[in-house]
Amino acid sequence: MTDPWPLSLADVTAARRIIEPWLVPTPLRSYALLDEAVGHGVKVLVKHENHQPTNAFKARNGLVCLAKLTDAERSHGVVTATRGNHGQGVAWAGGLLGIESTVCVPVGNNPEKNDLMRAFGAELIEKGDTYDDAVEVALELVESRGLTFIHSTNDLGVLAGAATIALEVFDQADSVDAFVISIGGGSQAVGALTVARELAPEAEVFGVQAAAAPTIHDSWHAGERRPGGIEPTLADGLATGDIYDATFSTLQEGLADFLTVTEEEIAASIRLLLRTTHNLAEGGGATGLAGLLKLAPRLAGKTVVVYLGGGNIDAASLRRVLAT
Repeated sequence: MTDPWPLSLADVTAARRIIEPWLVPTPLRSYALLDEAVGHGVKVLVKHENHQPTNAFKARNGLVCLAKLTDAERSHGVVTATRGNHGQGVAWAGGLLGIESTVCVPVGNNPEKNDLMRAFGAELIEKGDTYDDAVEVALELVESRGLTFIHSTNDLGVLAGAATIALEVFDQADSVDAFVISIGGGSQAVGALTVARELAPEAEVFGVQAAAAPTIHDSWHAGERRPGGIEPTLADGLATGDIYDATFSTLQEGLADFLTVTEEEIAASIRLLLRTTHNLAEGGGATGLAGLLKLAPRLAGKTVVVYLGGGNIDAASLRRVLAT
């Protein structure tokens, strides 16, 4: 039986020691106009992971995973699969630590994210139609080249890196009643659940997924794995048709609730963040706020943290969002 709590607070504090020489804590800020827009007396605290060197929280994950490699693994290099932000985190950390990285993406992936991964020094391989196809390509390279695979979710280093976000939140906030967090694979939510369980057990964690990629959401509500499809979505970083052993049992046990949001709701949240905070969010980075807007009556009067997990929206998608 899978351990529902594979990550400990000790793992998270060890991960923070790894990233401290290279990554400063990101801001946690409140905005009066955003509070007004959410309404119901909710105080919103925005954790600005869009201020990371890769413009997304996954810089933490990549750095923790690569720092833990053995000398032999470093010499052979690493491979991963991504829709963008995880690959950027691995490529950026690889450049920092002198480790060669190969990143597999599906055909038609966000071109600006592809360009950034190449700029960080990664070899980019475009093959397959979905993220899950890209995983299969990466696993083939493990066999043929002897590379070490860094999964975007099924890796305790990834989970520990993502959990350092919540650890910073509790350092920065006077009090936290709830987190509303986007879920693709679930590393951010599992991180928040792990840290809150020890530091603020009364704090609730809510998950939000794009309705266009509902597999993990539907499986959570069913209490078992359910197959699902993926439609095109602004939240491309959340678009997976799979669920993961490293996170699913923790999400089942810990989440207060799990909801989906539409493409229109995600787009509206991108616009709202731009108007009220003057920060740019990609689709997955705005999905938590989209969920909070639906949950606000339930969370009336509470202090709620949302993660602006990434700002790597491409210009074409941003034009469509702003034209609406």
